[in-house]
Amino acid sequence: MNTQEPKLICGGGNPQLSREVSRALGVDLLDVDLGRFSDGEIRLRIKETVRGADVFVLQPTCPPVDEHLMVLLVILDALRRASVRRATAVVPYYGYARQDRKQTGRVPITARLVANLLETAGADRLLTMDLHAGQIQGFFNISVDNLRADPVFAEYFRQEGFPAEGTVIVSPDVGGTARARLLAEQLDLPLVVLEKRRSPDGSNVRVMNVIGEVAGTHAVVVDDILSSGQTIVRAARTLLDHGASDVTAFCTHGVFSGEALKCLQEAPLKRVVVTNTITHQDAVESDLVDYIPVGKHLAKTIRRIFENKSVSHLFPHY
Repeated sequence: MNTQEPKLICGGGNPQLSREVSRALGVDLLDVDLGRFSDGEIRLRIKETVRGADVFVLQPTCPPVDEHLMVLLVILDALRRASVRRATAVVPYYGYARQDRKQTGRVPITARLVANLLETAGADRLLTMDLHAGQIQGFFNISVDNLRADPVFAEYFRQEGFPAEGTVIVSPDVGGTARARLLAEQLDLPLVVLEKRRSPDGSNVRVMNVIGEVAGTHAVVVDDILSSGQTIVRAARTLLDHGASDVTAFCTHGVFSGEALKCLQEAPLKRVVVTNTITHQDAVESDLVDYIPVGKHLAKTIRRIFENKSVSHLFPHY
């Protein structure tokens, strides 16, 4: 067993979460000089020795995605050249995951491209949370730990006193059914699925059917990514039209792109709950949005990886 402590690097994508992980582990963040050359290129120097160390790079690839992804790659390259024992990319939000297959001609598979980039840069392992599609793990030739969000949501549900009686868990589309079912099973609640149809160019989405009974219920919509907010808003209106008493949204990654917050605040939503894999300052200040901290969960996982112990022991696969 490794007798040293793990070493942590904050890539700047979510400093608040990095500090949260650091406090939970009782390990200081490494001193890193991260800046820019005059032409905008990333300039990096790790100011402490990392030779032979087990290093965890904390960097969600949240907006601006390209910038944060490039910083992560640069850090991984520096670690590899500094002769670390193992470099683990801790990417709570895995950007470019939504293009994970060819649905039509002449499109990239960006989820695989990012996997290739991380491995080439020097990542020996990936720790992430609630991948948009579980099969993305198969794009890697290194170990991938994909933490699920449903235990975090279930704990929050119970602590905040959500009524179990008369509550249903809702998947906003057929593709997210497995994710919603995991939470429904943990809370022993009924599952409802919305069937939607998307236009070929993806610009128009219509809810076609509501599979399950929602009249008079408290509806909890579960999704992985909240970006524009359109999916959640559309689901909320559909559920209320079918007789739901109120609607709450549980989403793992709160991207809140563009006018998302305004859209959500104008929608018939009781509450929007996200984890702090991404921290959006406007959302933090909003009365509508609640953040669930996940730093302790990541820290426990990092500790088990460092000690070569089972991760599934902490986050069992039901």
